[in-house]
Amino acid sequence: MTMDKSELVQKAKLAEQAERYDDMAAAMKAVTEQGHELSNEERNLLSVAYKNVVGARRSSWRVISSIEQKTERNEKKQQMGKEYREKIEAELQDICNDVLELLDKYLILNATQAESKVFYLKMKGDYFRYLSEVASGENKQTTVSNSQQAYQEAFEISK
Repeated sequence: MTMDKSELVQKAKLAEQAERYDDMAAAMKAVTEQGHELSNEERNLLSVAYKNVVGARRSSWRVISSIEQKTERNEKKQQMGKEYREKIEAELQDICNDVLELLDKYLILNATQAESKVFYLKMKGDYFRYLSEVASGENKQTTVSNSQQAYQEAFEISK
């Protein structure tokens, strides 16, 4: 059974009230993939959903990273911490890449108002920044640069 846009938005609102942000994000992703420009309400639902989904992983990542550093003398515990951190990193990267794909494929392209474009470009900068928090080496430099570029583009439009 495929849902229409209004049903998906309603589902996202229900999911938000139940604090089931993964469900909320999935519903708003489906709305976005229909290819229409989002209303302010829909845009905010999408933003809140993914902010909570990625926020939970960022918080988990920081906690596990901290624990990992405290268990430096215990190799077994440290290895377990490392594996768990990497699992969380992979989830976080998948979520960020999902959002970045939605932004590039639909949202930024379909934005007709400057305010929406600025909102989406700032969002793009944020999600590259989240990626940079768990990246290292050349990958970190690339994500930081992409983040800066998106923020700069948003700033130029907002002038």
